[in-house]
Amino acid sequence: MNSFNPMDPEFLADPYPTYRRLRTEDPVHHSPLDFWVLTRYEDVVAVLRDPRFIKEPLVAFVAARFGAAVPPGVGVSMLDRDPPDHTRLRSLVSKAFTPRVVEGLRPRIQEIVDSLITRAEAAGSMDLIEELAYPLPVNVICEMLGVPVEDHERFKGWSLDIARGLDSILLPPESEVPRRSGAARHAMTDYFRGLVAERRASPRGDLLSALIAAEEAGDKLREDELLATCILLLIAGHETTVNLIGNGTLALLRHPGELRRLRETPGLIASAVEELLRYDGPVQRTARIPSTDVTIGGRTIGKGEMVMPFIGAADRDPAQFPEPDRLDLARADNRHIAFGWGMHFCLGAPLARVEGQIAIDTLVRRFPKLELVTDEPEYRQSLTLRGLKTLPVRF
Repeated sequence: MNSFNPMDPEFLADPYPTYRRLRTEDPVHHSPLDFWVLTRYEDVVAVLRDPRFIKEPLVAFVAARFGAAVPPGVGVSMLDRDPPDHTRLRSLVSKAFTPRVVEGLRPRIQEIVDSLITRAEAAGSMDLIEELAYPLPVNVICEMLGVPVEDHERFKGWSLDIARGLDSILLPPESEVPRRSGAARHAMTDYFRGLVAERRASPRGDLLSALIAAEEAGDKLREDELLATCILLLIAGHETTVNLIGNGTLALLRHPGELRRLRETPGLIASAVEELLRYDGPVQRTARIPSTDVTIGGRTIGKGEMVMPFIGAADRDPAQFPEPDRLDLARADNRHIAFGWGMHFCLGAPLARVEGQIAIDTLVRRFPKLELVTDEPEYRQSLTLRGLKTLPVRF
């Protein structure tokens, strides 16, 4: 597997055959690009829950490669922090995303989905990404945060550039991606700085006002952390859900037997979303750096070396999931790790699940003749976030 290149367009279009070969031939693989690749479920889970594998050195890793760390004036979010800072920051926002709170959002989420689908219905076709998968979670997270929904077009491009920047550590030093990502972070930081000033003068009952109150208390949140948290919540609050709805709908349309099964048994929707997350998850990989030498699968990973646990590979591991390449909407004991594992388990998982359930269930119910316009929709050029640029469908 010496030829493994995670940025190869062919790999990005369909990574699963490569994952299968890596798991079989070299499950603890040292890439010529100088990082370790883990593809077995057991190894990936072990790293994600092991406190010796940390995240903060990754910021310095990118800085050394591209000559710039996080842009000046832009804070580091909890996504790239280790305890105790990670614990402190996460505790400030976790109450807004509990299953109980999210369940209370169901009627509003259904209302948004119905509105978006009704708008597209008269045309008889739609781009599922542009007209449903993207606007749904953006509307929801904007309303939760207190961001004017009409501003979403302003930060759409910023979000795409920041998300693309997640692959920076794999790109050549001359790449423009990190610079574009940094510029987008600056622009979004300035945007939130203005919005924070408005909320300081006139607080509301939204998450942004609650975060400002924590920052003003002085012992929980600095201003740069407040702004970084806002950016993270806005981007993470929709990027993964867009891909869940897009990838999940595509998988169903490519498996008409399972689609028919869901139509005939609508009570299967919660289980169906879990299987769609496992089968073609929105987040394919993460990264860690060990704080000491660690042995995995008989190979020693040195302190300070970069490790990439591939979540997408782990969720197709036959040692954990019988017939892993088969889509089974009623799969039992489906302990996938599409939302991660351990301390960095996705904070917004309950919200993403409910949004996915409502969007896909409503599509299936409202459009019994839903079908693909093209058999080969185009994927975004991203290793970290697996998702479609467009998904044209007709009904």
